Amino acid sequence: MLGFLIDDREKQEIEYLLKREMDEILFDLKDARIEYIVKRAMDERYAILFSLFRRIASHKECLKYMKRTSFKDESNQ
Repeated sequence: MLGFLIDDREKQEIEYLLKREMDEILFDLKDARIEYIVKRAMDERYAILFSLFRRIASHKECLKYMKRTSFKDESNQ
């Protein structure tokens, strides 16, 4: 296990960067032109980023970034 100390400003910056990256992934997952294998890798990356985000963000913020459906579910419709 690793740990590090950060101040509030650094926490806000990390939170902003994680949100921005997760927003981009969510946007790209909706793109039909992207292949399944790439979307699967993006989905895995999102899971890692979200687990980091959960550690620093409030419960209310986490709820906004919880994925409702998987890209697999969307492709079957």
